[in-house]
Amino acid sequence: MVTLHDKQFEPFIGTAELGAAIDAVAAQVAARYTDSVPLFLGVLNGSFFFASELLKRLPIACEISFVKVASYRGTVSSGTVSQLIGLNERVEGRHVVVVEDIVDTGNTISHIVEALQVQQPASIAIASLLIKPEVYKKDIPIDFVAMEIPNVFVVGSGLDHDGLGRNLPGIYRIVNH
Repeated sequence: MVTLHDKQFEPFIGTAELGAAIDAVAAQVAARYTDSVPLFLGVLNGSFFFASELLKRLPIACEISFVKVASYRGTVSSGTVSQLIGLNERVEGRHVVVVEDIVDTGNTISHIVEALQVQQPASIAIASLLIKPEVYKKDIPIDFVAMEIPNVFVVGSGLDHDGLGRNLPGIYRIVNH
């Protein structure tokens, strides 16, 4: 059990299970981009753990950059997305893989995809460590998913509760609201 601010969290997904899921995603990504040099676009702050683990496992040439967006306040999505730090790399004609820590409502993904489409990349794919399929209602396909989880609030492996918990190994779920 871990306490972050006023909330308690219990172990949910262990590091070995998470590692195996990331291995599987890396194999899928590598198979798709064997003949190209994709640009991975990590969504900060949460995706940095997943982006790091994913890229370490890739046997292909690739580049990485980061953008920072926000849609969470406390333990619930605010419903709005504001881009805080923009993309500096040129994406026109490139294969772009957006790397997310978690996809729930899809508002962040929708915002990023719309912003990228203006720059005319060759393709846009989404890779996410976690997805909550019961709350994801967008039409944008999530191409690479390490694990599906129920609609519970989680921390660890890059995910946080008001800034705390990102450094926890594995994934922890909230016990009390």
